[in-house]
Amino acid sequence: MIKMPDYIGPMAFGVKMGVILPGMDIVEKVLDSLVKCSEDGLLSDGDIVCVTESVVARAQNNYVNLDRIAQEISEKLKLKEDSKIAVIFPIASRNRFSMIMKGIARAVPKGEVVVQLSFPTDEVGNVVITPHFAANLCKDPITEDDLKGHTFKHPLTGVDYINLYREVIASEGAVPTIILSNNPLQSIEYGPDGIIAADIHRRQKTLEQITGWYDNCITLDQICNEGEARSEWGLLGSNMSAGERLKLAPRDGQKVVVQLQSEVKSRLGIAVEVMIYGDGAYLDPSSGIYELADPRAAFAATGGLDCFREGLKYKFLADQCFHDEQKNAAEIEEIMAERTRRDLPQDALAKEGTTPRKMEDVLASLADLVSGSADAGTPVVIIRGFLR
Repeated sequence: MIKMPDYIGPMAFGVKMGVILPGMDIVEKVLDSLVKCSEDGLLSDGDIVCVTESVVARAQNNYVNLDRIAQEISEKLKLKEDSKIAVIFPIASRNRFSMIMKGIARAVPKGEVVVQLSFPTDEVGNVVITPHFAANLCKDPITEDDLKGHTFKHPLTGVDYINLYREVIASEGAVPTIILSNNPLQSIEYGPDGIIAADIHRRQKTLEQITGWYDNCITLDQICNEGEARSEWGLLGSNMSAGERLKLAPRDGQKVVVQLQSEVKSRLGIAVEVMIYGDGAYLDPSSGIYELADPRAAFAATGGLDCFREGLKYKFLADQCFHDEQKNAAEIEEIMAERTRRDLPQDALAKEGTTPRKMEDVLASLADLVSGSADAGTPVVIIRGFLR
């Protein structure tokens, strides 16, 4: 085992793996990589093994096609081919929602799809219309007539999502109607036969508001949450795949992380924590986009990660000891070490500014930043030094 020197703090590194295909045993594949890490001294007690959700779901063959999505929507909302369905607060994304929208439209090929987008941005910060246009128009709802002659391209992707969703719906034969409103009840005025509350993080609140006035409403996590290919998150956390398919979030993720943790302890004698991570929970300060398009940052995690990350306000204590108590560097370091060992009350001044955050959210965000979604080829990330 490689012993890191005392001057090294928390660290994270990616582990490269071969291609993961449907039908593979993801626990065995990850374990193969961890064996190599252990042999090279790169895995030790207290480390955290993070596995990206995409390879778990792929190994599980957790895919659904658009026909199944359309069928489930029709059955759960009791729709006919010529019904009208409203979709409330979908995010503006080709990868995350365009295929879902296509499946929704396929459920009513002779009917109408009313899409209600929030504005000026969607739930996670993607620009739907420019804030300048919204401020000048100064109305809610904004209708198709208000949008005529205007094109709103996303500043990063260059996609006009309003037009994209129109085209996706029309390609299935349904009539698209786009409205912009931040009032979740607005679409009820269009007389839908069923409603899908399509937002991610506020879905339960949106559902409660709608069902107070309208009963026939479901959320995305109620679609594709049963059967062989399924996820407890339904369509939440799904991604566009090849053909007319969506890759769902992993199913039974808690079983996977517990099994992997057990196998590492049994075969390697090393006690680790394990998580399955998705999008990192961070806000990009340049674009204003909240990266978390998954329902949560960690889809599953072992028990040792069910805690908060908190600690001393190191820089405050250093200033206090130096200016108020006239301590030198060696004395300050000794004081820091002693206070770190003590349990301080949550409202202690020494903790001021260190907002407690769920450990799994911090770790999942770090793992996502390390692995990314491009060509790093490291679907496993090992984090060490975070857990005391």
